[in-house]
Amino acid sequence: MKLSYKLFAGFLLISLLFTAVAIVNIRLSEDVVDNTVWVARSQMVVRNSAALQRHITDMETGLRGFLLNGNETFLQPYVQAKKNLPKLFNDTKPLISDSPQQLEKLNEIFRLKKRLQEVYAEPLIALQRTDTLDTDEFDARLEILLLDEQALMDTIRTSFREFNAFEYQIRNERQDRLTKSISNTKQLSTILTVLSVILGLSWAFYITRLITDRIIKMVTLAEQISQGDYKTHIVDTSRDELSQLSYSLNRMSATIDESFTELDRKNKELDQFAYVVSHDLKAPLRGIEVVSRWVEEDMGAQLPPKVQEYLMMMRIRVHRMENLINGILALARIGRTKQIEEEVDVNILLSEIVDMLAPATGIRIEVQENMPVLHTIRIQLQQVFSNLINNAIKYHNKSEGLVKVTCQETGSFYEFAVSDDGPGIAPEYHERIFVIFQTLQERDAIESTGVGLTIVKKIVEWQGGTIRVASQPGQGATFTFTWPKK
Repeated sequence: MKLSYKLFAGFLLISLLFTAVAIVNIRLSEDVVDNTVWVARSQMVVRNSAALQRHITDMETGLRGFLLNGNETFLQPYVQAKKNLPKLFNDTKPLISDSPQQLEKLNEIFRLKKRLQEVYAEPLIALQRTDTLDTDEFDARLEILLLDEQALMDTIRTSFREFNAFEYQIRNERQDRLTKSISNTKQLSTILTVLSVILGLSWAFYITRLITDRIIKMVTLAEQISQGDYKTHIVDTSRDELSQLSYSLNRMSATIDESFTELDRKNKELDQFAYVVSHDLKAPLRGIEVVSRWVEEDMGAQLPPKVQEYLMMMRIRVHRMENLINGILALARIGRTKQIEEEVDVNILLSEIVDMLAPATGIRIEVQENMPVLHTIRIQLQQVFSNLINNAIKYHNKSEGLVKVTCQETGSFYEFAVSDDGPGIAPEYHERIFVIFQTLQERDAIESTGVGLTIVKKIVEWQGGTIRVASQPGQGATFTFTWPKK
């Protein structure tokens, strides 16, 4: 399966699971809301039931007070309750519309209240307000009616108790359902959320391991290639996008291996060719030099001065040609032959170079103290310093002069400078002097192959550094180059 399909499948599965969690939470929340609404409605039913019972009791209390002393003031609770009861009954009925048993009980209470009002209360009030009966007859009739009214009130109270008991029973059931639904919501939400997180993390871990392990293999392959192991390759049996990348890396490794093998073969052929060519070129040059000396020896004093001068010029040019061949070979070998790095104390190296160059008495060479110790290729650094210091000595136009070698740190490089107080170099020649075979003076005036600075530039750049010259005519020259610390 392609990696993109696996990623899509994982995200789709997690999305579906979270969607399921959301749907379940919504449904459970709706159940909780329904139960909560029902409990609130039940509380309103109980409050209305209490209000109904209180108003009916107020009717009874006001009626009895009025019957006892005939004062209309005591009749006010009766009148107020009579006015409020119809509205309370009408407000309560919709709240219990889904409970036929309670609705029937409420209708029964309403009928009892109506009977209390029409059969007992109103006649007793009318009887109290009339003076047609004597006291004994009134008391006898009042006693009979009150006994019947008391029995009716007991029946009403019993009906209210049954009504409230049924409501409390339903409320408790609903309260239990509400508590259970809240608990179920918490448990199911927690389980689904934890499951979603675990599944998401597991899938992310799987995909991460899948990608990371294979990327590590690719990085390892790249590291091995960078270290020269071009025969390594990645074993990848998957068939996805990373497999294509692994295949491309394997092809690149094989191609590099083939290219470097061919390059190594060509380098060996080139080295062999250079050796043969240099040997074949040097042989006739040495023959010319030997013949010139034979001519001088054979002719001795008979050799005209002019011819002797020509023979000397011939030998000088032979040596120049030999030096030129050696310089070209040295330039061609830079970076192609493996050389060992070692600890190089630059102070000691410069001391050895100065001793080897043996400058004239008037030329003084100053080397900055505390030069660094580098882990580098000794022969290359020696070639750079030797060429620069030798040029400063060779091209100096005065009998006395000063050559200074300094150093400073610049980030990951050391910056070395070789400066002199010689004739200087015009700015238009600052680039030309680094081109092979280019010299600023006639070769017959100063012996030079025009290869030295070219070798210096190539060595410095091969090491990752740069070289530049700062000079003006008559103000000396300063050659500055950078060399890596490691």
